Amino acid sequence: MRHGIFVTGTDTGVGKTVVSAAVMIRYRPLGSLRYWKPIQTGVEKDNDTFEVRHLAELREMETLDAGVRLPRPVSPHLAARWAGETIRIQALTELLDLRDPTERWIVEGAGGVLVPVNDTELMIDLICALELPVLVVARSSLGTINHTLTTLEALRSRGLSVAGIVMVGDRNHENRCAIERYGGVRVLGEMPRFDQLTAETLVRWATNDFDPDETLLEWIQ
Repeated sequence: MRHGIFVTGTDTGVGKTVVSAAVMIRYRPLGSLRYWKPIQTGVEKDNDTFEVRHLAELREMETLDAGVRLPRPVSPHLAARWAGETIRIQALTELLDLRDPTERWIVEGAGGVLVPVNDTELMIDLICALELPVLVVARSSLGTINHTLTTLEALRSRGLSVAGIVMVGDRNHENRCAIERYGGVRVLGEMPRFDQLTAETLVRWATNDFDPDETLLEWIQ
């Protein structure tokens, strides 16, 4: 049995990488906590593993820089096709099977839960294969209620556990209340769009404002 959480989003570019770094900061004192991005597209411009390592001030051993790395910033299935490759979920899960079973994992997905990874499988199939509870990152702005509830319904239709929600952007009390009420889930943090995103500002938010009741602890430890 793996310990940890899978960080997904209601959309691409919603803030999954920064939230993943915040989780690493918040729960790093547990020890044996590792970050992994199994599928990364657009590596010519973006390197989420490097960004998490920088923002959370991690040592190299605290991240796993292995998996699918594709150059074009498009959907995984398309990026793989253009690169002449096929993403195989079993090959990705086997990378964790080889690791120390006492390690705890913060795994970041690519895009949302219904993004295709090959001709027949979606990102949600990878989540199911890893058997991890899910932390959903959502925008706080207009449209987030529908996007978030749709994501929750997709996850629960596969029998996956939802560990909580993190909302990103300007605080919106009504949207937060609607997501918690209709989604039957807790919002564990409301992360602002930082004017200057640095390790220091993220450490401050993660330490003081993220998951104050340590809800994620039961899933990670």
